[in-house]
Amino acid sequence: MAESFGTDAERYDRSRPRYPDALVGRIVAESPGPDVLDVGCGTGIVARQLQAAGCRVSGVEPDARMADLARQHGIEIDVATFEAWDPDGRAFDAVVAGQAWHWVDPVAGAAKAAQALRTGGILAVFWNAAELPADLREAFAAVRRELAPELPDLGGMSAVEAYLRMCARAADGVAAAGGFGDSRQWRFDWKQPCTRDQWLDQLPTTGFYTQMAPDKLASVLVRTGAAIDAVGGSFTIDYSTVALVATRT
Repeated sequence: MAESFGTDAERYDRSRPRYPDALVGRIVAESPGPDVLDVGCGTGIVARQLQAAGCRVSGVEPDARMADLARQHGIEIDVATFEAWDPDGRAFDAVVAGQAWHWVDPVAGAAKAAQALRTGGILAVFWNAAELPADLREAFAAVRRELAPELPDLGGMSAVEAYLRMCARAADGVAAAGGFGDSRQWRFDWKQPCTRDQWLDQLPTTGFYTQMAPDKLASVLVRTGAAIDAVGGSFTIDYSTVALVATRT
């Protein structure tokens, strides 16, 4: 699944949410220099935001289709999994991963980050957790139960809770790998309006949906769109961007 997002890289790039400026600014402020490695770079969403903030960004991405699109934006990318990637003598002030660290082995990934970082550099891994209005959340769950019962059920867990568990897993990996001081968490809350068409554009880029049969996906999109129409055709997403950060000792 980690290598399925390039099925429609252009859709992924245009529809996936960006990250809050406050997060980008804090990474820049706490990094000892401008050289950044973006792990699971994808189409370069995080990399472009960091470049705009004055960083020099290189990427590592296992999907060549995603990497090709990122290169069109001027980002230098090595096509490899992070665990197998070779720094080749390069050193960075920050290693970051947006919406990607859960695809990386938490111990091997932290050890590779420690290898690539200068002393005092930071590892920052983060996720956008989207909380939908309660009525839409239940409507979307009903569509999944009926049309795609094989998709996982969080059992009432919120998106923030799910991603905080990923932060905890990342923290355990950092502690096991060694080479870092105590990890800490950041959180940034923000809102974003979303129309029916914007949500239906983004949904096929998310995990599990990227591998769904086209006819089933089409049915899910029709029913999901009808649920959004029933609440007026648009809604507001409450985002929490959660991050796990550690400093190279």
